[in-house]
Amino acid sequence: METFDVAVIGCGVSGAAIAYELSKYDLRTVILEKENDVATGATKANSGIMHAGFDPKPGSLMARLNVRGSALAREVCRKLDVPYKECGAMVVAFSEEEKEILERLYRQGEENGVKNQEILTGEEARKMEPNLSEEVIWALLENDSAIVSPWEFALALAETAVKNGAKLLLNREVVGLKEETGTWQIETKIAEGALLQKDDTKETSFTAKVVINAAGLNAEFLHDAVLPHRFKTRPKRGQYYLLDKIEGTRVSRTIFQAPTGRGKGVLVSPTVHGNLIVGPNSEDVIGNDTATSWDGLDKVNEAAKKSVPSIDFSQNIRNFSGVRARTDEDDFVLERHGSYIDAAGICSPGLSSALAIGEYVTELFAQWAEETKTAFAKKETFIDERKKVRFKELNAEEKEALIQKDPAYAHVVCRCETITEGEIRDAFDTPIPPVSLDGIKRRTGTGMGRCQGGFCGPQIAQILAKELDIPETKVLQELTGSEILTGGMADRAQQETPEGGREYV
Repeated sequence: METFDVAVIGCGVSGAAIAYELSKYDLRTVILEKENDVATGATKANSGIMHAGFDPKPGSLMARLNVRGSALAREVCRKLDVPYKECGAMVVAFSEEEKEILERLYRQGEENGVKNQEILTGEEARKMEPNLSEEVIWALLENDSAIVSPWEFALALAETAVKNGAKLLLNREVVGLKEETGTWQIETKIAEGALLQKDDTKETSFTAKVVINAAGLNAEFLHDAVLPHRFKTRPKRGQYYLLDKIEGTRVSRTIFQAPTGRGKGVLVSPTVHGNLIVGPNSEDVIGNDTATSWDGLDKVNEAAKKSVPSIDFSQNIRNFSGVRARTDEDDFVLERHGSYIDAAGICSPGLSSALAIGEYVTELFAQWAEETKTAFAKKETFIDERKKVRFKELNAEEKEALIQKDPAYAHVVCRCETITEGEIRDAFDTPIPPVSLDGIKRRTGTGMGRCQGGFCGPQIAQILAKELDIPETKVLQELTGSEILTGGMADRAQQETPEGGREYV
């Protein structure tokens, strides 16, 4: 049974940020994630907004960590080569009553430390955003808001943690947790049919001196397994439209509506990849129900057109939803109970706050270390850089040099996004290689264009099967059990493809 100083349970963006921060210290850290990749939950299915911080209630953890986390993200995204853009944001109002909401947000922003904000008339706002509705009569402009690729952000943080010695174990669902004589005994299970990493083992039992609960929707159950009931998870689902790049310049900033008691409302925003994202609505659901519905999407459509009437929803290329791990608390749940730490209830602005959450939880760990007189020192060296090849962004000379080095970069696999075979193969030579088509998508951008993988999908499946040494019948779309070939197609592929050498459990 392997023993660690600290175990982080969950590797969404919060768990990844916590592991990133802890990896700066001389600790034996393990990250236990129940799925086959990082960022497969709410992190991959959100708006990708780095909020400036005017919305959270002053004095709350959300307010403090939102502003700090957004400030940290600028430099970290630069160092780790994560797509990031400061585009600014507007909150629009359609009545004098809603203007009062804008004024409240402005005051909250000042209290929270937000800079570069001002209230505009509708006419002033339309000079900046010509496609805004004529019904907009006031707008709160915030120039420091940004957009980011959320899954690439989380992946970069997790990869950096692994580079610096943290151990990431995927397919490890925690099913048992108890403290014995100052040490946590952690029992996990591996799902049947799970595809393990090449250097992974079947080990399922671990011990750790400190446990950090960053389990998202499952955080309540983990907490209640070891402590008296503290908070209730109330999952909120938000549905989205992702529109083709032809709509990507409909607005240049993130456009919010004056918020209500149900949240920040439906937004219209460019993405760092050049698309337009519209959503989310807010629906109470049970568990991780990520279905989409005509009714939900119609409400998103209607609400968005109130802000930007000219949106062409015929350019929709994908619908999706994400489930936020809201609780019955009005704030993040970031608390230490001896050697157990909760990082729960991380809903919006969780993405914006992630790096500051990592710092905060590390401070809680430092308190435990001081109390127990446990050594806690920063490493002399810390790898804090990352560079990715994005072939389409290179100039002609750089492309030619790369092709001369490896002809695979001359083979464009994903035509919509101009992603090459070389970039896809690069994804397997990383600290956290992909095991699914969507895993490759999150690392390279394949399948994100207009055809949504209709053209490149079969080629990528072949590359995936070869790199993982598995038959094509075992190629996954996303999570364990999502094989893309079934029935007669699987039987035919099985006949044509010899069984690979990868182990299944």
